[in-house]
Amino acid sequence: MRIGVNDIELEVEIAEPAADAGAPAVLLLHGWPDSHRLWRHQVPALTGAGFRAVAPDLRGFGDSDRPGDVAAYGLAHILGDVVGVLDHLGIERAHVVGHDWGAAVAWTLAALLPDRVDHLVALSVGHPAAFRAAGLSQREKSWYMLLFQFEGVAERWLSDDGYANFRSWGRHPDAEAAIAGLSRPGALTASLNWYRANLPPATLVEPALEVPPVARPTMGIWSKDDMALTEKNVTGSAAHVTAEWRYERIDGAGHWIPLEAPDELTALLLDFLPAPG
Repeated sequence: MRIGVNDIELEVEIAEPAADAGAPAVLLLHGWPDSHRLWRHQVPALTGAGFRAVAPDLRGFGDSDRPGDVAAYGLAHILGDVVGVLDHLGIERAHVVGHDWGAAVAWTLAALLPDRVDHLVALSVGHPAAFRAAGLSQREKSWYMLLFQFEGVAERWLSDDGYANFRSWGRHPDAEAAIAGLSRPGALTASLNWYRANLPPATLVEPALEVPPVARPTMGIWSKDDMALTEKNVTGSAAHVTAEWRYERIDGAGHWIPLEAPDELTALLLDFLPAPG
């Protein structure tokens, strides 16, 4: 369905359990360069367990609107989108699961608006303070964030020769679908504007926004073959969670955990999230 928020429209997939009266909501936030389809293996299991699954295409991705201004992709706007979706659906508090950029949004939402979050699950990306403190190895893996700042250059690097660099560097398990999405008019630049609005080089040292600790039960998940994020960026998040903290490592999977280890992730979610009552 289409939901109007912050002068744009988002496409949002909503899946209801068989008995949906009062079903707790799980808000699923994808990252770059995906859409709500990232969660297609988890949604049936969540609804089968009695949860209401809400999976938006975040601004700039999928079938949601793509504003032209770089500043429109700042985290403040994106948080407003997420809260707007919850408000539109009458959801006061949700379990929030995020991957990649979706995890960064989820951490920030739980830290700044804890009353809207019940349990938090962050895949691949740790608390912003833990990411910055993860050391040289993380900065080395983050080289692409600097490249993505250069408008036109980054677009060509990713898309030339049939997206050859995207394929070889990213190793996306659903590369053809991802490339089809990025090839839509304005979509590649819109997706890169997330980096340009929120991660200019200076913020890797001095953050634009200090994110406080999270006071909600939190599970961090990292996968051994992640080409972009280090384990320390997730394990270090324990110092920035004042409630229950749980860490899980998945071996044999790359960056895209929901697609590369779908059954293992689903089992972890159903074990961590309180069963609908």
